Amino acid sequence: MAVTGDVLGFTVGVGSAGVKDGTPMRTDVALIVSDRTCAAAGVFTTNQVIAAPCVVTRRHLEQGRLRAIVVNSGNANACTGEQGERHAVMMARAAAQRIGCDPYEVAVASTGVIGVPLPVERIMKALKGMGLRPGEWIDVARAIMTTDTKPKSVGIELPLEAGTVHLRGIAKGAGMIHPNMATMLAFLVTDAELAAEELQEILEDAADESFNVISIDGDTSTNDTLLALANGASGIQLRGDDLKKFGTAVRGLCEMLAREILADGEGVTKVFEVRVSGAASAEDARRAARTITTSNLVKTAIHGADPNWGRILAAAGRSGAKVDQNRASVHIADVAVFAQGSPRSFDVDAVRRVFEQRDITIGVDLGVGSEVARAWGTDLSAEYVRINAEYTT
Repeated sequence: MAVTGDVLGFTVGVGSAGVKDGTPMRTDVALIVSDRTCAAAGVFTTNQVIAAPCVVTRRHLEQGRLRAIVVNSGNANACTGEQGERHAVMMARAAAQRIGCDPYEVAVASTGVIGVPLPVERIMKALKGMGLRPGEWIDVARAIMTTDTKPKSVGIELPLEAGTVHLRGIAKGAGMIHPNMATMLAFLVTDAELAAEELQEILEDAADESFNVISIDGDTSTNDTLLALANGASGIQLRGDDLKKFGTAVRGLCEMLAREILADGEGVTKVFEVRVSGAASAEDARRAARTITTSNLVKTAIHGADPNWGRILAAAGRSGAKVDQNRASVHIADVAVFAQGSPRSFDVDAVRRVFEQRDITIGVDLGVGSEVARAWGTDLSAEYVRINAEYTT
């Protein structure tokens, strides 16, 4: 599997609509188009306050076939009432007119400020004159950014027994990152051929092992959307072992994008991985790992390189997972700070040095079983507070 290559049969375009404030200073509208209909799959936010684009796209996905994705940044089109849904439909129609397909074959996604009416006319104008080209994925990744500092795009060339297929994934994140489905916005395309049902199963599995185990701030967005399109342009139909290898590649691609999102989070200076073992169940392991990654006390200790390991064990204990404190253990990298229910003498400066690094590993054994899980989190900095205190201004 090589991180290279381009996906056959897809073209993309970007435009400047001045979505956020009427000033077209940057690209903020993007269009992803297949030259034929695609098997399609999607996973969406579980937030009960759900944005209009998610509602419309879920409805369009019911047929399992799509040809295009239209997306804007700068405005979430969330909490905008019936007007918001009409505007999302208008975006789909404008994209459909641009490429010559049915509006129901177009997925819609938005990201940005919540509760502000979408300037749909400006978006429609940008779509009308948009050029489409192959291979310009970095431009699309840049157009969907909000507080991201860099675009996120990964391409994979995957040799299989039946031939070579290609995958491309782009994503945006930065803030309001605690996905409970997929991610903020992420789009995957491939020229492999497979059924929509197979693609959906692969996508859900990939989301659970990548986007669903990262957290920056514990907030699940109203707009979280993960979409996948498979157009079959390679002529390679996936079966048997090839289908399994493809699923593994999708999972790997999603993990790469998830790690990029995490590293580029708002105010992030450090990323830490929590590896939980000794859990009574897989759900307990995941629950403990995610609780540790979202603990503000853990996140601030890591930011300040404070070797306050008790916060880690306390987070595991309140997670709802079963913990036997008389058998539990905690490691900071390879430094044992707590084992078999007792604190250990350790080099405090060594732990500080671990916490000063950009990438940190924490191990926690719950002492009750054999199940394992992992999750990724970030430190909590003053810069995160500044960015979100000034988000709409």
